[in-house]
Amino acid sequence: MTDQVAPEAVAVEADPVVARLQTRFQERLLDASAAGDHPTFVVDRADVVDVLTYLRDDSDLQFSRLSDLTAVDYFGQGRSPRFGVVYHVYSSLSNRYARVRVPVDEADAIVPSITGIWPGANFFEREVFDMFGIRFADHPDLKRILNPDDWEVFPLRKDFQPPPEPVEFSFNPEQWQKAVRRGGD
Repeated sequence: MTDQVAPEAVAVEADPVVARLQTRFQERLLDASAAGDHPTFVVDRADVVDVLTYLRDDSDLQFSRLSDLTAVDYFGQGRSPRFGVVYHVYSSLSNRYARVRVPVDEADAIVPSITGIWPGANFFEREVFDMFGIRFADHPDLKRILNPDDWEVFPLRKDFQPPPEPVEFSFNPEQWQKAVRRGGD
C-alpha cells in the first residue's frame, strides 16, 4: 500500500500526448495534465504558436483540427492574470482533443494570432477580441464581428454593465382591434 503512486502522477506519465509535449517543450510548459480525457497544457503566449504547430505537425499526434478558440474571464475569482485564451484541437488519428490555455494579463491583453497555422482561427479570434477585448498580434483583419464598431466595451467581461436602454411603448390600435375581434369570435 505504501508504494502506490498518486492518481494524478500516473495519469500524466501514462498519457502519450502529455509525455511527448513534456519531452519536447520541457520548462516552456507552465503546466501539463491529463485530467479527464483531454490533455491540458498551459503555455506562455510567446510559446503558443510553437506548441500548437507541434501538436498539428507531429506525425504521432496529428491534432490537425482547431475545434474551438475562446477566452475565459476569471474576474472576481482572485486569479491572476485575469484572462485565459483557450484552444481546443482535435486529432482524428487518436480520436481525442487537447486543450492549450494561455494566461493573459488585462493590462497587456495581446496574444499571437494562429491564423498562420489554422486560417479558420480568423473568426474565432475576432469573436474573442469583440467580446473580451483580447487582441491577436499579426491578425489579418482584427475588427469587431458581433457588436457595433464604435463600442468601447466588451460584453463577455464579467464586470460589463450594459448601458441603460429606455423602454418604449407604442399603441397600434389596428393590430389591437384585430386581436380583440379574433378572440371574440
